[in-house]
Amino acid sequence: MNANELRDKTPDQLREELTNLKKESFNLRFQQATGQLENTAGIRNARRNAAKVKTILNEKAAAAASEA
Repeated sequence: MNANELRDKTPDQLREELTNLKKESFNLRFQQATGQLENTAGIRNARRNAAKVKTILNEKAAAAASEA
């Protein structure tokens, strides 16, 4: 997931993406707890992608607040 791709999305699309990433993170943690997770790097990637989405959302909110 590229930050430039995220900046092109609307805030609603970013919130939806964040929801999907949180669900993915939960599922990966659940798989790890039950011993079914094979690729442990997926947890790290999901967390980082969620952080990227949150950062872009905050940037867009700050930009909207400064315009008003």
